[in-house]
Amino acid sequence: MKKFLVGTLLLAVTFAGCASTMGPKEGAGSVVGGVGGAVIGSQVGSGTGRVVATAIGAIAGLLVGQEIGRSLDRADQLEMQRTAQYALENSRTGETRTWRNPDSGHHGSVTPRRTYRAEGGRYCREYTQTVNIGGEEHQAYGTACRQPDGSWKIVK
Repeated sequence: MKKFLVGTLLLAVTFAGCASTMGPKEGAGSVVGGVGGAVIGSQVGSGTGRVVATAIGAIAGLLVGQEIGRSLDRADQLEMQRTAQYALENSRTGETRTWRNPDSGHHGSVTPRRTYRAEGGRYCREYTQTVNIGGEEHQAYGTACRQPDGSWKIVK
C-alpha cells in the first residue's frame, strides 16, 4: 500500500509539472484526473500487473481530467467548489448535494461516502463527485481533509 501511495504522489507531482504548460483549467483537471485514474487502476491486478494498471489508469485519467478542466469555465469551477465545501462540511454520509450553472448548462454533484479521523486528529471524508458536461457524465472519487481554517482540502 505504501508503494501505491508513493507512486500516486509521484504521478501527481509529475502531472503537476506538466500542467504548468497548460491553461489553469486543463492543469487542474489533469492532476485530479491523473490521480483519480491511478487510484482506479491500482485496484486492478496484483504485483507487476497492478503497477501497469496504475500507470495506464493515471494516463487515462490525465487525459479525461484535462478535457473536463478545459470544458469548465470559472463560474462552473466556483459553483462546484462551493458545493463540495458545503457537502463535506454539512452533509451526512450518502447525502448528495448538486450544483448547476444555468449559463453553461454544466452540472454535477458531490456525495460524502465515509468520514474518519486521520493521523494528527484531523477529520477526513471520502467522497464521490460527478460532473456533467454537454450531456456526458464524468465521475471521480477522492478524499478531502479539514484544514485548521475549517476549509476542506483534497488530499487524494
